[in-house]
Parts: sequence; C-alpha cells; structure tokens
Amino acid sequence: MSDYPIDTTVKPEVEAFFDPATNTISYVVKDPSSNHCAIVDSVMDIDYAAGRITYDNADEIIAYVQKNDLTVDWLIETHVHADHLSAAPYIQQKLGGKIGIGEHIKTVQDTFGKVFNEGTEFQRDGSQFDALFSDGDTYKIGEMDAVALYTPGHTPACMVHVIGDAAFVGDTLFMPDGGSARADFPGGDAGVLYDSIMKVLALPDEMRLFMCHDYGPNGRDIKWETTVGEEREHNIHVGGNKTKEDFIKFRTERDAQLDMPKLIIPSLQVNMRAGEIPTDKDGKPMLKVPLNGL
Repeated sequence: MSDYPIDTTVKPEVEAFFDPATNTISYVVKDPSSNHCAIVDSVMDIDYAAGRITYDNADEIIAYVQKNDLTVDWLIETHVHADHLSAAPYIQQKLGGKIGIGEHIKTVQDTFGKVFNEGTEFQRDGSQFDALFSDGDTYKIGEMDAVALYTPGHTPACMVHVIGDAAFVGDTLFMPDGGSARADFPGGDAGVLYDSIMKVLALPDEMRLFMCHDYGPNGRDIKWETTVGEEREHNIHVGGNKTKEDFIKFRTERDAQLDMPKLIIPSLQVNMRAGEIPTDKDGKPMLKVPLNGL
C-alpha cells in the first residue's frame, strides 16, 4: 500500500449514528488536533408509502456537531446508495462542508439517467457534487489527511475513505460474520468486488474498519467496527485465504436469491443527484417509478 499516503499514527475520533429503518451507520469523523470533522454516509428519512420526507437522523447528527462546536469540512458519500437516501444537502445547508463522491458517479448517473428517463436536463457529469475523487486522491479534515481508495464491484462508484487509522468501507465489506455486499446491481461485478476487498485487506492489520451497514446476523447485537486483521482471518466470504473463484461462485449464487432493496427506486433518484430530491416540470418534489425498468 506504499502508493497511498496512509498514516496510522493519526487516530481520528469517530462517533456513529445507527438508523434502524435502513440498518445504516453514519459517522462523524473528527480531527484529533482540531474541531474540524467530516460526516460520512448520512441518512434522510422517507416514508415511501406515505410519500413523506423527514430528517430525524440528520438532525441528530447536526445536534451532535453543534453541541461539540465542530466545523464540518466534508460530507462524504462512499457510493450511490440503493437502500437509503442521503441527507448531505440538508446537512450542508445547516452546517456547511463540501459533498464528495467517487468520480465514477458519472457511470451511475448515465446508467440510471436512462432507467428513470431523466432527459437532457439531468447532468451526467457529477456536477451536482462539490468534489469527485479519483483513486489515491487526498483531502484535508482540519489538519488530518484523508485518502480515497477506488473499490468498485458493489457499484462502479464505490470508494473506501482512509482517515488516519480508520477506514470507512461503505458496502465493500460487512462485519466478519456478515461477509460482503451484493454485486448484481448494474455495473457491479463479483470478481471486481473480490479484488477491491483484497485491496482493503492489504491495509495494516490494526486499521480500524467502519461499516456502512450491519444486520445483526444470527440475532447478535448491531456492530459496525472491526479491523483489517479480523476481517482477513474471519470474514465468512473472503477470510482465511478464500479464493477469487470460490467468492465469485458464492456471490453470484447468493445474489440470484436476493430481492431488490425496498428503497432502491427513491434512493437512486435522490443519491445520484447528491441528495437532492427531483422535481416535476412545475418544480414540485416528485419521484418516478419505472415499470419493468430495474
């Protein structure tokens, strides 16, 4: 990993926020030497059946930031989520900060711009975001360095963000007893996902890994933090030197049995717009439901 400027002597302070409706964990990541922070994978609440948006989860994060007198430098999206809606623009309006995502958001926008028949007015160049990261790009959270690692496979735009001795893995990995995320979305690929996971597992053993989701397998309590060493040894899908061929076979068979995420239709429309809710021709917030299109 010498190609990446990683310094595990820097130990950011990490506060987690769990959303039970989507099993998502959002994070406030604070520079230990200043009051600057980043917010990773925030959640906007939606009652899909009622067509109602609320911000309880985002407000909890905002309250934490304000209570601790923090300055938000970045609002990071590890990828275009298909199972929850991003609250990044709502939080940005309240607290500031730049919204960043991987540069391959453009691939996702092109794919789902067609699915949702968005027309030429929907820009497919990532311009809805303040920053697009390429593999190895660095950015600052206060005085602390962060680096973005390109980790496709779950989606084409997935990135792992390494901040000191902590890495925020999005859906590239789950807890050791949870394994890995699906690879059957458009642009996903099980073999590519395996390579991305190996890239993460090449980080130092002591690197803290923070999950974007946990589902409490076998009834255990929800957890979201582990280490590279624990994943390398014990991850049920890739640990213990499991081969790429075995992983592809398992992941492909498993994905064929999975239903689509229940919030995939609103999530993709909103998240490919950096968290903004689309509008109709009269400017009213409106979501589309493509038939036989996903």
